[in-house]
Amino acid sequence: MSRSADLLAWFAHNARDLPWRHNRTPYRVWVAEVMLQQTRVETVIHYYERFTSRFPTLPSLADASLEEVLQLWEGLGYYARARNLHAAARLVAAEQGGQLPTTCEELRALPGFGPYIAAAVASIAFGQPAVAIDGNARRVASRVWAIEGDPRCPPARQKVAQLLRSLLPADRPGVFNEAVMELGATVCLPRRPRCQRCPWAAGCQAHQAGREDEFPHRSPRRTVPHHDVAAAVLQQDSGQVLVTRRALDDFLGGLWSFPCGKQEGGESLEDCLARTLAASLGIEVDVQEQLLTLKHAYTHFRITLHAFRCRLRAGSPRCHECVDVRWVAPPGLDELAMSAVDRRIAQFVQHKGPQGK
Repeated sequence: MSRSADLLAWFAHNARDLPWRHNRTPYRVWVAEVMLQQTRVETVIHYYERFTSRFPTLPSLADASLEEVLQLWEGLGYYARARNLHAAARLVAAEQGGQLPTTCEELRALPGFGPYIAAAVASIAFGQPAVAIDGNARRVASRVWAIEGDPRCPPARQKVAQLLRSLLPADRPGVFNEAVMELGATVCLPRRPRCQRCPWAAGCQAHQAGREDEFPHRSPRRTVPHHDVAAAVLQQDSGQVLVTRRALDDFLGGLWSFPCGKQEGGESLEDCLARTLAASLGIEVDVQEQLLTLKHAYTHFRITLHAFRCRLRAGSPRCHECVDVRWVAPPGLDELAMSAVDRRIAQFVQHKGPQGK
């Protein structure tokens, strides 16, 4: 048997039973691939089932509001994926009769379709001869061919693509792509790979040399910056709290948040918050006691968020750096899409109340 045939035979007996591998339509393939980007399968399953139950077809997603989409996406992270998914669905519904294009080139013209998503959808949904390379595929190829250099960077990246493309079967490109990724996810693990279970072990150069742990090579990691952020829990006498909605092109665009700002050198957290609310909402506040401290890691930076109770001293909140501002009763916060950190503040407010009651 050829190397491709060995892999496909292994996949036929070892593929995990995942919800997106049933009732396959191009739309369902697309949603799954978007959700699976930089997110573990175990996390995605629940979100995928809930999302496709609420939006079972591309037209149903296109008809939804962005607020609905973001609410269902909440907690999955990388919210640009949800915004692009919604935007692309609306574009396809309006201009292509609700039918996704079939080729990589056409798919790449849609929002959110980078090289990987386009190749995965084109090959899995439409049988196009495109090689889809995610982190799992890069790791497998790097070990099988003992590829020197970081496979995320050229020329090693180009070599990975070239070698995997040389094995791509013309009649089953999508299955091959899935099989390579499945191999990386379940056997060719980042640490302690299960080489005894691998259909490619006999021809794997890294395994034969006993150098599995040396591949793939990694470029030196950059220092991850850290920021201290101050957030305001600002309450009216009626009990309503102030939240703002971020612009779509901002970080966490489209989500609701408690007004916040990044601490600058030399200023206290209290001064940071007073400055931020004056600049972004045109209000003066008295910053009172700290309510909670939260740590959170994003892809390229980390934050420590400090939430303070605040009292409005002067002015009426108006958006200068956001797209909407709203006073909301604590139970109503559940109806707004928020980031993980803001949701934790909301839950604190709902449980204890900003007044600590």
